[in-house]
Parts: sequence; structure tokens; C-alpha cells
Amino acid sequence: MTTGGTTVVDRPETGRFEALVDGKVAGLAEYRRRGSSVAFTHTVVDPEFEGRGVGSALARGALDAVREEGASVLPFCPFIRSWIQRHPDYADLVPANRRAKFGLAAR
Repeated sequence: MTTGGTTVVDRPETGRFEALVDGKVAGLAEYRRRGSSVAFTHTVVDPEFEGRGVGSALARGALDAVREEGASVLPFCPFIRSWIQRHPDYADLVPANRRAKFGLAAR
């Protein structure tokens, strides 16, 4: 999936989504699978790419991939959690009974 020049790929063998810019890893979002849920644990963007929308493209690409597979999201990572808070159309990925725990409004 490519967004704004950033390609997001899932690397299940390493448990992370990677954001690639010109083939170089510009950021990553680590996760663990728990049944039909994807628990995001840590996100980082290489300082060389900060301020270029890589983090947002990474979050959107990873969450869109999880949505496509029909899984739910557990946003333990503060970056992913705050991104969902700013983009409430993604809050439905978090199970309704867990949204309050992550500071997400019930819908």
C-alpha cells in the first residue's frame, strides 16, 4: 500500500509493518498477534524522515491492512493510539469493550 510516496508493507516474520521511502526503511510499527487481534506495541520513524508524513502513512497503512483482514486493533503503542484518537473513523477497529481503556470515545 502506497500513501504519499511512502509504501507500507507487513513483515509478519518480524512482527512489524515497515514504511519504505525509495526502498529504505523510514519507520516501523511493531505488533503482536493475539488471536484475531493485532496489538501494536511500538512505532518509530527514522529522524531523517521525521516531519514528512511517514508516521501518519505508516499508521494509516498498517490499520488499513488490519481492517482488510477483518482483525481488531489493540493500540498499546502511544503513537498508534493517538493517531486513532485524531482519526475517529478508525476507532471501530478497537473492540467496543476496550475503547475506554485506550481513551477512545464509544461509538
